Amino acid sequence: MADFKQVRSWAALAVLGLVAASAQAADVKIGVAAALTGGAAQYGQAIRQGFELAAEQINAAGGIHGDSIVLLVEDDQGKKDEAINTFKKLIHKDKVLAVFGPTLSSSASAAHPIAQQAKTVAFGTSLTVDGITQVGDYVFRNSVTEAVVLPETLRKAVAATGTKKVAVIYGNDDVLTKNGYENFKKALDDQKIAITTTETYAKGDVDFKAQLTKIKASEPDAIVISTLIAEGGPIVAQARQLGITQPFIGGNGLNTPRLFELAGERSDNVWVGGPWSSSNDTPENQQFIQSYQAKYGKQPDQFAAQAFDAMHILAKGLQQAKPSGDVNKDRAALREALPHVTHTGATGAFRFQQAIDKRGKPAGFDAVQTPVVTLTQNQQYVVQK
Repeated sequence: MADFKQVRSWAALAVLGLVAASAQAADVKIGVAAALTGGAAQYGQAIRQGFELAAEQINAAGGIHGDSIVLLVEDDQGKKDEAINTFKKLIHKDKVLAVFGPTLSSSASAAHPIAQQAKTVAFGTSLTVDGITQVGDYVFRNSVTEAVVLPETLRKAVAATGTKKVAVIYGNDDVLTKNGYENFKKALDDQKIAITTTETYAKGDVDFKAQLTKIKASEPDAIVISTLIAEGGPIVAQARQLGITQPFIGGNGLNTPRLFELAGERSDNVWVGGPWSSSNDTPENQQFIQSYQAKYGKQPDQFAAQAFDAMHILAKGLQQAKPSGDVNKDRAALREALPHVTHTGATGAFRFQQAIDKRGKPAGFDAVQTPVVTLTQNQQYVVQK
């Protein structure tokens, strides 16, 4: 009798094991490659938090047809080789249905071909460099390109300030900052704004007084800047220390509360273009901000907002794709469903538009969204209508 009970106990444990395995197999695994350490960590950490908040909300509302989203997060360190390694691991070992990331456009250019070759959706939330989606039809992004954002930012700043000539400063060793410079240069030419001087710096620089002294001597009406926040904050602060009072005009890299931490009271009079602002009072945005503050105890930034919206966009695609448990089949179904998703979230109304590659053939999918232009006042971003 004891032997029979023991056998029955083992059988029950085996059934429980099968149920647990089945439940685990039903999880919808999504990869995240983000710069959690290194120079871009301030962006990567915010991105991770945006994803986690959205996944928590989606799962609380029933997940994907009853199955929970599970995020597998890897640190790409803001480096190309690490981005390649994380994409390979997430796609080939972890068998995720899609991969968010990487954080930086330079890393994406190296990692996204891996996803395209494996027919796995790669979804960028912070990638604004032109041409990212030309890799192929499995590459998506909900980040509005610099080619869309920067001309509109310049136009509004020039109209408000009467600017006729500008000095330019940009990072010359990063894909994002160089692409930003190129888009600003084109916009300046198109809007017939003269350039008094062009100065450059490299990642990791901390002293910008030599460049700023030249800028001051050139007597511009404003300063156009293409930068990441690690250098951008100190540039703004040091400019004010040197008595440069003219407005700065920049893009996504300055759209973070970190600017106020780095530049403090000297952070006023900076024009910033991006897809999101904490000052936008739409119900969707205010709900996001309140939820983020409740969970993390701090203000979100653009990068958290874009990740939050991206997770909800992907979830809508997954709902339409109806994952079956067959990874290759589900990856293909998600790819077919995702282009048709529309969403109104923290960053506003959103839809995808298919990009065209250099050969004139359909490629991946870019964001269609209206840029938001803000001006920093009293350490806040104020939306400029």
